[in-house]
This record gives sequence, C-alpha cells and structure tokens, in this order.
Amino acid sequence: MCQVDEDYSDQLEHAHLPSVSKKCVKCKEAPAAVVIRAGDAHCRACFKEFFIHKFRAVLGKHRILFPGEKVLLAVSGGPSSCSMLSQVQEGLSQNAHKKLRFSPGIVFIDEGGAVGRSAEERRRTAVQLQAVFEATGFPFHIVPLEQVLDLPGSVVTAVPSPSERPAGAYKAAVDHFIQSGGSLAAREPEEPPRPEVGGGAHTASLQQLIRSVRTLTAREDLLNTLRLHLLVHTARTEGYSKLMLGDNCTRLAVKLLSSISLGRGAQLAQDTGFSDSRFGDTILVRPMRDYSAKEVAYYNRMFQVASVFTPGLDTKTPDKASIQRLTESFVTRLQADFPSTVSTVYRTGEKLQAAGESASAAGRSSRCLLCMCSLDAATAAENASAFKATLLSERLSQAKRPGATRSALETPRGDCSSGRAEDCGSAEGGGGGGCCSPARAAETDDLKSLLCYSCRLTVKDMSSLEHLPRYIRSEAQRRQRRSQMREEISEFLLEDGD
Repeated sequence: MCQVDEDYSDQLEHAHLPSVSKKCVKCKEAPAAVVIRAGDAHCRACFKEFFIHKFRAVLGKHRILFPGEKVLLAVSGGPSSCSMLSQVQEGLSQNAHKKLRFSPGIVFIDEGGAVGRSAEERRRTAVQLQAVFEATGFPFHIVPLEQVLDLPGSVVTAVPSPSERPAGAYKAAVDHFIQSGGSLAAREPEEPPRPEVGGGAHTASLQQLIRSVRTLTAREDLLNTLRLHLLVHTARTEGYSKLMLGDNCTRLAVKLLSSISLGRGAQLAQDTGFSDSRFGDTILVRPMRDYSAKEVAYYNRMFQVASVFTPGLDTKTPDKASIQRLTESFVTRLQADFPSTVSTVYRTGEKLQAAGESASAAGRSSRCLLCMCSLDAATAAENASAFKATLLSERLSQAKRPGATRSALETPRGDCSSGRAEDCGSAEGGGGGGCCSPARAAETDDLKSLLCYSCRLTVKDMSSLEHLPRYIRSEAQRRQRRSQMREEISEFLLEDGD
C-alpha cells in the first residue's frame, strides 16, 4: 500500500522544457525568440516570415481569390480576425514579395444588443475598432446585429452561383491583371462612417429573441446563424463575392467536436472547410485555419497587432454552461498536456468532404431554412428507423392528455409547464390560439420539416416561434406553399428519369 511519507522524488522523471536560448531551427544563427512546438524554435525574423508565408501559401494553394475580386473581411475584434486583417494589409503593401491582388473591405457585426451591453459600451467599442479600420485604408462597415430583423427573405435562399470557371481561368486572370498594369481599381475617398449602434424597439426585439431560447447551447448556435446571415447580406449588398472569416485551427477543432455533439455531422465539411459555397454567389473562405491560437497570440504580441475585446454570450460562464463552452475547455486543457491534440482533430476534419448533390437536390427546398446546409439523409428520409422512432417518441410524450403539459416549443405567450391555466393561450378564455392549439402544433411541425437535425434542436429550445425574424417565417411560409402546390400538381409532373 502507498504511504503518505514515502518520497518518490528520486524516481520521477522531470520533463525537459524547451529552452528559448537555443538557435533558430531555420536560420541557425539568431537565438530563438518563440517556441511554437517542441523542437520548433524560431527567431523573430524567421517566425514573421513563416507566419506570412503560411497565409499566402494557403491562398495560393486553393486559387479561389481572383485578381481584382472584392473580398469582405469579417473582423470581430478578436486576435485571430485582427491577425487576418494584418496579413491582408501586409500582403497588399508595396514591398510585399508575393503581393495579394484582391480588393478587400471590412465588416464588423456589433452583437452588444444580444449580450445586454449598454449603448455607451457599444459606442466605445465601435470607436476603438473604427480607429483600427481607418489605419488600414480599407472601406469598412460597422453593422449592429439588430439589422438582422429587417433582412429580406432572399438571405435564406441559395442564389445560383456564377458558372464554374475552367481550370486555366486563374492563370489567365493573373496574366490579364499583370498586363493591365497590376494595380487595383482606385477607390474614391469616402468620409469615415459614424459607428451605428442599435437601440429602441429593435434591440428589445433582439433581446426578446435571445431570451426566448432556454439553453446557452441553443443561444450560441442561433446567434452564430443570425450573424452569418447578416454577414452574407452585407457582402451581397456591397458587391463582395467572397467573405473571409478568421477561424483559426484551435477554434475549428473545438467547432468540429461541438458540431458532432449538436448533430451537425453531415454539415462538418461546410462548417470547417477552407471554402464554403452553401449560399451560392457568396463563398465563405477561412484562410486562418492553419494557425493555432498559440501562433496567433505570439504573432500579435511580438508585432503589436491591435485587437479589441468584445464580450459574448459565453463570457465569464462556467465550463459546463453550454456544449460549446465545455468542448472548448476540454480541448484547450488536453492541448496543454498533449500538444498534438488540436492538430490531430483538425487534420481529421480536413479529410471530410461534402457529398455531391444532384441538380434536383441543390434546390432551395432541400436546404435547411436556418444554416442553409443540405438536409442530411436522416432528416430527409421518411423511413429512417432511428430518426422516425425519435420523432414518434417525442410526439407521444407531447400528446395532450388530462394533467399533461406541452412542450415549451409550442408556447407563444406563456409556459404550460407551470401548470397554470392562465399561462396557456388555449385555455378557456384564451381564444384558442395558445401553445396547445392544433394550429400552433401544425405550425411547429411545418417549420421542423424545413430544418436539419441540429437546427431542429435549436428551435426546440425556443419558447415561441413568433420571436423568430420575419424573413425566416416568411420564407418558411413560401416553401410550405410551394410544397403544397407541388403535391397538388404531382400527377402532371414528369419524373427525372422520364
């Protein structure tokens, strides 16, 4: 048996920590200033060259950004997105070795209204970011999240993408760009826009929407979806064909594991891949996906890359507050003891590819109403035994019976789980339009049929569907009418084989 007084100090092996006094592994001359991984020490100059080369190499490898193309940079103020902005600014400078050739713009989504920040705090953050954006010389847009409530229904429809360019189109575009002078179109000088801060009824409606979601897991998922909708709408209205996101390797590893836990396994290739064309005309690009959070932090600290902290829904929350927060804590703590954790998860997810879609499956009706990804097979198939059994069990558990309560998903005004008749709109004197009414249940089922499995879980945690933005509900009604019309004329339609 082990003894308390026994001394094991002589038998334990001490781990040899890498020393920063060793020479750089690249130039072999200058002393190392940063150790990214064990045995991978770089001096200051070599680390900067390595960091810059990785950014331009990933863009050159995929050849997705054509010369002269307008690219919108989504900057949240965090270290990774600000580092991405710094790399683009460095790549467009006159003394760049391999100069970038696209025309960038910047967008910042102010989410202060969703997290309950005051107008003064939001204005202070916007002024700080405006100073950072003005220093770059790029056109920028500061958009409050409240504008998502006024978006058109076209945001949740896949706009047909331009015809695919041939294999040699990229080289031909580069040659034409060089022959035309190799300079981007000059932008007319514009007065810097004043930071917009949402307020009033829109902020109250946004906060009511966030509060209608019971769990923090579903709140974060819904907030990410609304933010992406607003980013895509801004890119479309401003004429940008590419949207560049600042997700780094560590963030994508956490997102991959949390997405699997949330039932988004079929959408992993779109959520974590380098490029994502789910919206058709606007392609999402993640050039920072090869950088770890440690590399980004070192680079920003050594080369004074400014960043602005903006609190989110999970700020100062415990590890078990949500699935995303728990996954992040698990990955980061495991990474501290096993440095290859993030890279292993990331490389595994990098091998995932989206399944090819047929022409009929690429239509609007086959995509999720919220995340715009293709509906997974389990959701679209009617005879999937496991999924059908889950739906049947849920339907039976919510069946109305004496003394039973209904799901909070169908509660527009109150909460039936309280057991009070006045909380249910379908009780006597309630007008028959409450959560237990057949019309409300039918509306919920119709909306579920348009969502993927993960988005169904998010909507299920909402106390009322009436809090959803108008453009989502109108698009749902349009799809339902179109589906009903198709059923009515199905006898006169030819099959694909015919």
